[in-house]
Amino acid sequence: MDETTQQNHLKAYGITFWALEQDYKVSWLLNYRGGSFLLPDAQEIRKECQIRGVSFEILSDSQTNSILEEINSPSQNMEAVVLEKAPRVAVYTPKGKKPWDDAVTLVLTYAEIPFTAVYDEEVLSDQLLLYDWLHLHHEDFSGQYGKFFGAYRNAPWYIEQKKEAETLATKLGFSKVSEAKLAVSKKIRDFVIGGGFMFAMCSATDSFDIALSADGVDICEPMFDGDESEPNYQSKIDYSKTFAFKDFILERRPTIYEFSDIDMTTKRKIPMEKDYFTLMEYSAKWDPIPTMLCQNHTQLVKGFMGQTTSFDSDLIKSNVLIMGENKYNGEARYIHGTKGKGMFTFFGGHDPEDYQHLVGDAPTVLDLHPNSPGYRLILNNVLFPAAKKKKQKT
Repeated sequence: MDETTQQNHLKAYGITFWALEQDYKVSWLLNYRGGSFLLPDAQEIRKECQIRGVSFEILSDSQTNSILEEINSPSQNMEAVVLEKAPRVAVYTPKGKKPWDDAVTLVLTYAEIPFTAVYDEEVLSDQLLLYDWLHLHHEDFSGQYGKFFGAYRNAPWYIEQKKEAETLATKLGFSKVSEAKLAVSKKIRDFVIGGGFMFAMCSATDSFDIALSADGVDICEPMFDGDESEPNYQSKIDYSKTFAFKDFILERRPTIYEFSDIDMTTKRKIPMEKDYFTLMEYSAKWDPIPTMLCQNHTQLVKGFMGQTTSFDSDLIKSNVLIMGENKYNGEARYIHGTKGKGMFTFFGGHDPEDYQHLVGDAPTVLDLHPNSPGYRLILNNVLFPAAKKKKQKT
């Protein structure tokens, strides 16, 4: 999985996932040649790699033992992690998700990793219990329809999405979309607390935390829910209920395409050609989880924008790990934390290979980006729930 010898990093994750589904024993060799995968030498695995265009090398038993000895050496920042079982993957996404395309859905499809689409009805009927891993599509959990009102209030797709959201909320027994989304947010919270893994990108990250923090508080203006917001609602926000963020100030103006000051999009001072973020380096033997989540063939990852591009480092809780950051901007791009028995990862930005994905833009063609470091970070999150659990040393 290093930079020079793997012709399709993304489909390699699909091969590994497929091998787990076939009950093969798989090891993830953390920090060894870009985070390589060690699979048995079976004819059907070779054939599957050839069909999907994934590079592989055949090792003798002595070569394998030599590699594992090197990895086990206390002097090497490497570790061999056994992957036990392919996680059951769900993607929280509406059926008609125009005008967006979701990076996670794109890469799961490209890597041929099976997933099930779920939405409000499935979540509220406790169907998340069927899954190990959940991705949140670029959703607005605050009930403000993505804050698209300023620019797109007269666009047919906006009018249709608003109508569909209201119809679904009514069907589910709620008088407002914001109330339905809060109920969904709480179910997702409980999924994580109970031991699930949650991954979110773009506006699903901060709007999810905002929804939890505003439980019982009306933060929506009349054009969103038909009545006035609560006076002085900022003072009623409860940061103790959030996963990752603290002390944020909500954006009250309905015409501003922003939820709060968590996002750094309008505060950034870096041109596109210099927009990169750095992945942190962890001890593979002592901290295998963040090490798994940061496996890549480069530590420098190209930045990309979204409604929520990145997170103000000052507004991130101290118990949340910043795994990718741009120090020049004082922003975090890639963060991870625990909640109850489960874990969550938030990744800022919309599409790792589309710098400024605009409404109506065509979806990214991943055949053009088979070695994308940004998309690899997504797939790290898909695969790491398969790891055999070890007692953490830190």
